[in-house]
Amino acid sequence: MNARPPLPPFTAETAAQKVRLAENAWNSRDPEKVALAYTEDSVWRNRAEFLQGRDAIVAFLRRKWARELDYRLVKELWGFRENRMAVRFKYEWHDDSGNWFRSHGNELWEFDEHGLMRRREASINDAPILASERKFLWGEGPRPENHPGLTEMAF
Repeated sequence: MNARPPLPPFTAETAAQKVRLAENAWNSRDPEKVALAYTEDSVWRNRAEFLQGRDAIVAFLRRKWARELDYRLVKELWGFRENRMAVRFKYEWHDDSGNWFRSHGNELWEFDEHGLMRRREASINDAPILASERKFLWGEGPRPENHPGLTEMAF
């Protein structure tokens, strides 16, 4: 099994690194790449959907990004201890009719000793926005290093 550093137990620095690595992976919108950060039998709750295993995660992410177009995400560490983290996030996307949304959420993460996430609990709410209200305007891929995070944006 390949390790996915940083590994638990986390420090403030390594927890923040882990969150940014997750954000960058999700902004790739590559389901197979994203799924490699999770254990083979990872358990998820995403809104009202319950998943288990990498194959289910890949299928979920394919459906998600087929519906949530031009997805841009920012995650932020909220708290951590040992092998667990609390993360807040916001992401922007539009549907196939051009309607824009900003999704706001919180996640609870639990990692195994190899740094793979074995549990993810996500609560998410969607708010319609105008295209002119968007804040995540970088091109496809990871958020640029000089783009502010949620706290810096007072957001």
